[in-house]
Amino acid sequence: MKPKKRHVLLLLLVCSGPTEAIEPISTSIAVGMAVALTGFLASYQNILNYFHECCRPEWISLNRTGLQRDLKTKLFGQHIASRIVLKAVSGFMANKNPKKPLVLSLHGWTGTGKNFVSQLIAENIYKKGMDSSFVHFFTAQHHFPNSNQIETYKSQLKRWIKGSVTNCARSMFIFDEMDKMHPGLIDSIKPFLDYYEKLDGVSYQKAIFIFLSNAGGESIIETALNFWRAGRDREEIELKDLETALSLSVFNNKKSGFWHTSLIDKHLVDFFVPFLPLEYRHVVQCVLAEMKAKNLKPKKSVAEQVARDLVYSPKSERAFAVKGCKTIGSKLDYYM
Repeated sequence: MKPKKRHVLLLLLVCSGPTEAIEPISTSIAVGMAVALTGFLASYQNILNYFHECCRPEWISLNRTGLQRDLKTKLFGQHIASRIVLKAVSGFMANKNPKKPLVLSLHGWTGTGKNFVSQLIAENIYKKGMDSSFVHFFTAQHHFPNSNQIETYKSQLKRWIKGSVTNCARSMFIFDEMDKMHPGLIDSIKPFLDYYEKLDGVSYQKAIFIFLSNAGGESIIETALNFWRAGRDREEIELKDLETALSLSVFNNKKSGFWHTSLIDKHLVDFFVPFLPLEYRHVVQCVLAEMKAKNLKPKKSVAEQVARDLVYSPKSERAFAVKGCKTIGSKLDYYM
């Protein structure tokens, strides 16, 4: 029997007319059946929620300890990004009535961990992680490849976001390759990120938007390289050393995707999160972590060999790995 029919039967039992028209024993049976069916329906719904993902705390809630642990043990060389992400996500998820969606913009060279961090956030909020039906991932070249179809993309994207948030207020949207995305397309989602209580009857205030971009990487590298050449520890680099140069670089760079968009102009990005270029020692850590993930016995000698063979920049100083940890997985297969 379908759930809907059970509800009808329950209503018939409890709304069957004056009790004096029914014999006492019949009344007892009816009430007993109603109570039993109510319990059954509640149990049925709980079982359904247990096995089928739904927009409820059982499936969506922040594991702050897990996120903190993952950022500490799985992400290497990113003390600034780790601190910002943990505080921003924790504070937002703890707020039952946020005034606007959380908007994070992650910037840095390829292979520094931007995509990885977005996955860690998803895995520690959604029970199904990146496979959750409430996590939506877009890439510029795959989802919005033709510049002559921007108007179509705008319409489709707005409908997708509205439908997703209508389905679940705690939805997450990840946009990769923001530096390759048309500024007009970015501006089209601006209303969803603003301080509106509702738009067309839908509230977007509990949603999370994460933008991933290589834009601003040059200014981050320049700062890191200055610390390197001065012999200073990279852990001495603070957000204030990067924030102004990063935001200006992103805002004024025509290739950034954010170029003069209202997202920046209206201060809708909550945090610009810089990802530092990775040094040799961080690549070694990446290789060891990859070995562990593949159920291989970690061998530091192999990890050091993989790290040594990567391309570093500047060539004379070999300060930072050009591709970070991006190609570690495939290279490790060769070395092992």
